[in-house]
Amino acid sequence: MTARTLAIRPDPGGRVPETAMVMAAGLGKRMRPLTATRPKPLVEVAGKPLIDHVFDRLRSAGVKRAVVNVHYMADALEAHLRARAAGIEIVVSDERAQLLETGGGLVKALPELGDQPILCANSDNLWVDGPTDAIRALAAAWDDGAMDVLLLLVPLARAHSHGGKGDFHLDAHGRITARRRAGRLAPFVYTGVQMIHPRVIVDAPDGPFSTNLFWNRAIEAGRAYGLVHQGLWFDVGTPAAIGATEAMLADG
Repeated sequence: MTARTLAIRPDPGGRVPETAMVMAAGLGKRMRPLTATRPKPLVEVAGKPLIDHVFDRLRSAGVKRAVVNVHYMADALEAHLRARAAGIEIVVSDERAQLLETGGGLVKALPELGDQPILCANSDNLWVDGPTDAIRALAAAWDDGAMDVLLLLVPLARAHSHGGKGDFHLDAHGRITARRRAGRLAPFVYTGVQMIHPRVIVDAPDGPFSTNLFWNRAIEAGRAYGLVHQGLWFDVGTPAAIGATEAMLADG
């Protein structure tokens, strides 16, 4: 399975959303003890905080505005954003009172995200673009008539420092056909970057819940797709993964 399973069109569906959602509210438990003194998005990898790597990619793709949710050590994260996110307007979605997880965070931020497909990225992502900009490729592959969800995926064999067994199966057209079954492997891993349409973000429960609720709806309706990332991707989820990631980046 390669990225050629989805057509990459320069237009009309190829315009990168001007506003992105950046998920930055998590507790970072797997990154302890580093997250005892800072939120996970501010843990440094290759000389800069993880969230700065994400903002580099957003700026490169042409994103103008980012809605960032905050909870754990929110004051430190907000101070960093004010100082370092030059070139992108920042809107904070405040979850200090209650951590809402990915699905609840999207619902809370929805009034700031508009009614068009939403670009959403986890703040602890670290990826290197391949022959094409991954965010621009997602936008170019979006087909509003066929999709409610488009996930950036990476083959399990290229998911560096990832200890999981994969997440999804794709058909020959890039449609997500199933999630990984217990005790089995799945060939593709979710990178933490997606486009999702607000029309599927409906009938949500109150409080915290996972974006899986919306993905499952889209999969059942045949409207969930995956685009295979052609560059590098790193699961920097633990302190041990930092050194391995930095070594591979240094090797080019």
